[in-house]
Amino acid sequence: MDNSQESKRVAVVIGRMQMYHHGHETLTNRAFDIADHVVIVIGSALRARNPRIPFSWHEVKAMILATLTAEQRERVSFLPMRDYYNNPRWNKAVRKGVEQLAGPDTTITLVGFKKDHTSTYLEDFQGWGLKEVERVYDINATALRNVYFGAHDAEAALAILEPYVSKPVRDYLQAWSRLPEYAKRVAEHNAVIEYKKKWPAAAYLTTDALIRVGDYILFVRRKGPFGEDQWAFPGGHLEPTERFLAGSLRELLEETKFPLSEMALRKALVGAVVLDDPLRSPRGRLVSVLHYFRFGAMEQLPEVVGRDDVKEAKWFHISELAAMEEQFFEDHFMASDDLLHIIED
Repeated sequence: MDNSQESKRVAVVIGRMQMYHHGHETLTNRAFDIADHVVIVIGSALRARNPRIPFSWHEVKAMILATLTAEQRERVSFLPMRDYYNNPRWNKAVRKGVEQLAGPDTTITLVGFKKDHTSTYLEDFQGWGLKEVERVYDINATALRNVYFGAHDAEAALAILEPYVSKPVRDYLQAWSRLPEYAKRVAEHNAVIEYKKKWPAAAYLTTDALIRVGDYILFVRRKGPFGEDQWAFPGGHLEPTERFLAGSLRELLEETKFPLSEMALRKALVGAVVLDDPLRSPRGRLVSVLHYFRFGAMEQLPEVVGRDDVKEAKWFHISELAAMEEQFFEDHFMASDDLLHIIED
């Protein structure tokens, strides 16, 4: 974008937009009304696909562009934004990205509507204006995704979605439903339904292990039905009679056959953090305690093998992880970054 020709009035719309519907369009159109240039920040942009984030940020961008006029396309920029486990860090990254696109001496206005607790971010951008928009459509992307991925017939689902999305979006979704990725997302959507039937409590406790040897980190490649082939911490559900550390050590041994003794692991324990974002897993409220074990460099990495409910156990150098962000299960990259500082601010 040529900043020398950039308008001094920029409007910002922020959202995951994991099915771009008329409610999102209301915000986008209002942004075009009040500014000469619009920056659309696409949240959760670098996460692996899951039932809550089935579309890549490139696909979200394509759906949005399909609804814009040629003139509006000349006036829009897109900013893909990763998730962080640290809200001030996320805020700083959004602000930096938007202000770089907007250029100097620009008046920036955030456009949004306050729907629930997920809208508190609207108050976090001091120095920017805020334009609240009245909600015209009582719809949400979660309900629309449930229709799209929950129907036995994609065409029937698209007919139901028709009043809630623009025709270009419907056409895009129709074409997308013919891709192999759609069948995977349908299978995972149904697996979540079955999981919630099996585990109906309001919340469950899980435990995970981050194992570091020198500058190498141990991850496991998951089997289905959730996050198949995605990389994750060794871990799983806590047994009713276990303490968190004991559960972490048990899962580590079951999934990787980790060869070092329990005593050596306990001595290597640096600390533990609680992963308690209510939306961290599409399966429901899973609260995990992540234990961080750190060993010094070794001439040879401990031999591991994937077993139980994982396909593979593998060591990765820390320098490899940034490029793998979209291959990680649920929030496991975010948690890794929080502890290991993988992404430079």
